[in-house]
Amino acid sequence: MSHPRPVRSIVVGAVLVVAAAATIAAQGGNVPNPFREDTSWAKLPAGVKWAGVISVDPASNGDMWVFHRSDPPILRFDPSGKIVKSFGQGQIVNAHGMTIDRAGNVWVTDAQIKDGKGNQVLKFSPDGKLLMTLGKAGVAGAGTDVFSGPCDVAIAQNGDIFVADGHIADVPVNRIMKFSKDGKFIKAWGRRGSGPGEFDTPHSIAIDSRGRIFVADRSNSRVQIFDQDGKFLDQWKQFGRPSGIYIDRNDNMIVADSQSNAKQNPGYTRGIRVGSAKDGKVTALIPFAEPDPEKNNNAGVEGVAIDARGNVYGAEVSTETLKKYVKGASTF
Repeated sequence: MSHPRPVRSIVVGAVLVVAAAATIAAQGGNVPNPFREDTSWAKLPAGVKWAGVISVDPASNGDMWVFHRSDPPILRFDPSGKIVKSFGQGQIVNAHGMTIDRAGNVWVTDAQIKDGKGNQVLKFSPDGKLLMTLGKAGVAGAGTDVFSGPCDVAIAQNGDIFVADGHIADVPVNRIMKFSKDGKFIKAWGRRGSGPGEFDTPHSIAIDSRGRIFVADRSNSRVQIFDQDGKFLDQWKQFGRPSGIYIDRNDNMIVADSQSNAKQNPGYTRGIRVGSAKDGKVTALIPFAEPDPEKNNNAGVEGVAIDARGNVYGAEVSTETLKKYVKGASTF
């Protein structure tokens, strides 16, 4: 007597087990680390000290822009690691997100409020001239002209502006806001929650070559993907508990995980996951070395970027440093 249905179930079950094992391996960090740290790269001049390094993004000529929580907050490094430009003194309450648009302008988010300042998105020229502000300084809320802790900003190919909003704890706003290139409000989507299109701290935002919007939905331990009208397309959990996302023009995608531990997103390792925005595959993990992740729910790298040579950069808030990783024998 034949038993085709049980045999088919066994085969299907075996395939699912293999697929699940492969997914868990990628999630948990069982992927290679082909990078080593270049410890001598960033050279700070006298009088400048790191403080809460939160974001890093490349310029088109190979320089790297860095955003940190001290004056001057916006720094530009040449490929040798030397500072060639700095600005923003006295203009930022709480440095958070940053992106560089196609014209080389520097967009940053100020995520907190103090003394009637902060809680805005600011656009600077490469020379530090303030070109645009979004939001009302020192004002938080759910309106279309104010923010509630803007975490990050991304600029579409047509100039539209996307802001991940929701880092002020006592204001229950978690959303993506869309503005035209001249700063006019277009629409918003999302609310606090865990369902598709809902957020619990949309901590970072990036756009791939197809124009899709990638959101680091950090406290939900997932990356959500949308079209530019806010239609939910997919969610990925293989990149860990995301604090930062960067996608280059070739759809190389890296994600910073600064929070995973046994209580928050168990089975995942903190660090930088390297992969692809095309298929979501994780190909490498640069782990974050820390003494006791189980006692610290938020430590490590939050901002990430890739330069044209494939070098990886990590902005570490808790250790107050910027790290550069190059391909080669790993030190881990």
